[in-house]
Amino acid sequence: MDPTEHNPTVFTTTEHQHMKDEYFLTSGDKIRFFFEKDAVNEKGELVTEKQKSLNKIGHALHVLSPGFKRVTFSDGIKNIAKGLGYENPAVCQSMYIFKQPGIGGEVTCHQDSWFLHTRPKRLTGIWIALEDATLENGCLWFWPGSHKDGMPTTRRMVRKCEDNRTSLIFTAPLPDYDQSKFKPAPVKKGSLVVIHGDVVHKSEQNKSPNSRHIYTFHIFEQKDTEYCSDNWLQPIDGSPFPSLYTFK
Repeated sequence: MDPTEHNPTVFTTTEHQHMKDEYFLTSGDKIRFFFEKDAVNEKGELVTEKQKSLNKIGHALHVLSPGFKRVTFSDGIKNIAKGLGYENPAVCQSMYIFKQPGIGGEVTCHQDSWFLHTRPKRLTGIWIALEDATLENGCLWFWPGSHKDGMPTTRRMVRKCEDNRTSLIFTAPLPDYDQSKFKPAPVKKGSLVVIHGDVVHKSEQNKSPNSRHIYTFHIFEQKDTEYCSDNWLQPIDGSPFPSLYTFK
């Protein structure tokens, strides 16, 4: 990977520079590289070694990378989806997230349904720890039961077209969540975490000397369900998202 071929584009959940970036907006059917804020200077030059500069890779690893495709469409994942009651799930995105030592960025409180909204809401995240996820290196934190408590999805990230240019906007401010409600969920390497699309969760900045690599992807129900046309991520050239049960 040559960083100069990828801008480099910074991805954060606090400043959202990527929301107006064509490189990000057109990444749904590609493998693209997004960098940590503290790895890039004001001139867009890397200030840390390449291998420790990336925030994530996305968003079509599940289609374009044989290893990630094999994991995503494995019998084990299919059985999980069937156990959750999915009849015709599709995989809409995938990401490899690095959470780099010392500079791995905070992921602010959110519901995944803000970004990949369906009506009715039928979205699930699959999160696989490739290294131990600890309190020190940025494990997940959840608000237990928040997916059951009628937590409204008033905030969404949607596409906005203006002057023949597409950008992304949030429909509402970030909610002021009670931080005392969150509980940490450290897990060992190899663990798989199933994340309800409405559960409120976050992760802290990684200030430790250890990375926290993970692979994650999202599935949604296609049967009797609308995948919203203003979601940031859309099928490319009219091609549907791949079906979890039948994609080859």
